[in-house]
Amino acid sequence: MFAASNQLLWSMIGLLLTMGGTFLESYGITLPWNWSKHGIQTFSLCVSYQIGAVLLVGCLGGKNAGALSQIAYLVMGLTLLPVFSEGGGIGYVKLSHFGYLLGFIPGAWICGFLAFKARPRLETLAFSCICGLLTVHLCGIAYLVLSYFFHWQGTENLTLIQAILSYSWSKLPGQVAVVCAVTVIAYVLRHLMFY
Repeated sequence: MFAASNQLLWSMIGLLLTMGGTFLESYGITLPWNWSKHGIQTFSLCVSYQIGAVLLVGCLGGKNAGALSQIAYLVMGLTLLPVFSEGGGIGYVKLSHFGYLLGFIPGAWICGFLAFKARPRLETLAFSCICGLLTVHLCGIAYLVLSYFFHWQGTENLTLIQAILSYSWSKLPGQVAVVCAVTVIAYVLRHLMFY
C-alpha cells in the first residue's frame, strides 16, 4: 500500500499529533438555533484531542504507520519523557488507566486496516474510527479489571463499575464528537492527496 518511507513519515506525524493532542482540550460550539439568543459559545467536551490523533494517523497513514506511531509514543512516555497527560515513566504501567494508552496500538492498527479496505467515504472512515475507538476502550477496560486484581493506583476508592463509568462511559460522548471531526478531516485529506 505505502512505501516504507511514507509509513515512517506518517508514523512520525502521528507521534507528533498524539503528543500535541494529549495536552489540547477539545471544545464544541452551541447549536446554530441558539446563536440568536446567546451568540456562538464554546463548551468543553471533557476530552483531549489525543484519541483523535491516534485515529487520524490510522485513517491517513494506514495500519502500520498508526501502530508504529503509538508504539513510539508509549516508548517515549515510559522512558521518562513527560508526553502522557500526567507525566511519564515506567511507573505509569501500574496506573489503572494505562490500558487505554496500550489500546492506542491496536486501535490505530484496526482503524488503519479498515480505513483502507474500501474507497474513502465518510461512512467507511467513520466506521473505521468507531472500531478503533471501541478497541481502545476494550483494552482499557480489560486493564482496569487486571488493576483490581493487583490493586494498582487509581482503583483504591472506586468499584470496578465506577472506574469503567469514569474512564470509559463518561468520555465516550466527547470522543464520538472528536471521531466525527476526524472522519471529516480524513475524508477531505484523503481526497486532496488522491488516495
